[in-house]
Amino acid sequence: MTRQILHVDMDAFFAAVEQRDQPELRGKPVLVAGPVEGRGVVSAASYEARCYGCGSAMPTATALRLCPHAVVIPVRHGRYREASREVFRVFDEFSPLVEPLSIDEAFLDLTGTDALFGSAEAAARRLKARVREATALTASVGVAPNKFLAKLASDLRKPDGLVVVTPETVEATLDPLPVGRLWGVGAATLKRFESLGVQTIGDVRRLPLDRLRREFGDLGEHFHRLSQGVDDRPVSPDREAKSISHETTFARDVSDLDHLRTVTLHQVEDVAYRLRRLQRYARTVTLKIRYPDFRTITRSTTLLAPTQLTNALWRAASELLDEWTAERGGPTPVRLIGVGAGNLSGEDGRQLSLFEEADGRQRKLDAALDAIRARFGPDAVRRRLPPEK
Repeated sequence: MTRQILHVDMDAFFAAVEQRDQPELRGKPVLVAGPVEGRGVVSAASYEARCYGCGSAMPTATALRLCPHAVVIPVRHGRYREASREVFRVFDEFSPLVEPLSIDEAFLDLTGTDALFGSAEAAARRLKARVREATALTASVGVAPNKFLAKLASDLRKPDGLVVVTPETVEATLDPLPVGRLWGVGAATLKRFESLGVQTIGDVRRLPLDRLRREFGDLGEHFHRLSQGVDDRPVSPDREAKSISHETTFARDVSDLDHLRTVTLHQVEDVAYRLRRLQRYARTVTLKIRYPDFRTITRSTTLLAPTQLTNALWRAASELLDEWTAERGGPTPVRLIGVGAGNLSGEDGRQLSLFEEADGRQRKLDAALDAIRARFGPDAVRRRLPPEK
């Protein structure tokens, strides 16, 4: 049986929610973004703003230069999560196999549901109508035999689009598209393809497999398969986070080490809290630093055993920060700093711990602080930096 996979992508989600909630914004260019004075960036741009070249991840100041009359709306994460839950409730009406990719997009496997909804195209139309009925928002949908094709198709006719790719139309759909549409093609890989005279996915498909392997190694076979529209990955409803991170962009460059350490400690608290809520344990800790010229570095360390204890994660992050400071001969101005926990698992490392009693005290402390956070918010209680030794 040919699989029937849908990729549903909400249109300019954050901006669309704001235009829905505030009718006076409809038809106007809207930027959901941080403030200019705080070095804010655009989280979402309405399609009216995109006409001027505005887009997500762009500095707010740049977007306003492109579209001076745009309306800037502060980000309301809670409101978007609420709207997302409404959208995903609709998805659940159509399939138990829903794989979230983000707050506003997901894969659905509709294979074998013809008796309930008709063809996959008919089901996609019904789903789009239900989303609009339930949320007053629009979605673009790609329908295809696999995830790669479905995600690609959903982006071909935005906003409010519906594109169906069948086994018979795979080549006609893929061949004219630029090679950059293949998953895994970044800036460096794109230059390599261009040096080979490859411009489109069709050009990739016509290259011999052994040539792709010589040029790109293991990725060569990956590009070969995608260029033929082959993708065997199932829709996985239990998709789990591979890492958890927290970052802070400063309004002004910061070089004060105590300030950087305090921010890092609070980020560790937030990451550890999320780990415990998800019942996950981290084996690696990563420190991310961005300089004023936008150069970005990362430093990582592997723990002796997986943990979700705030104190253990802080020790690792603090050591990484000290190592960075030593490398630079002292603190230097920083634009952004962040902490990430990776290599997650569902098991802890208590059996490997040499400090079981101390760990027990830390678990009780974390549980008590988590209860306060859950009731009064993340900033209700914060750790203080330990005194210098």
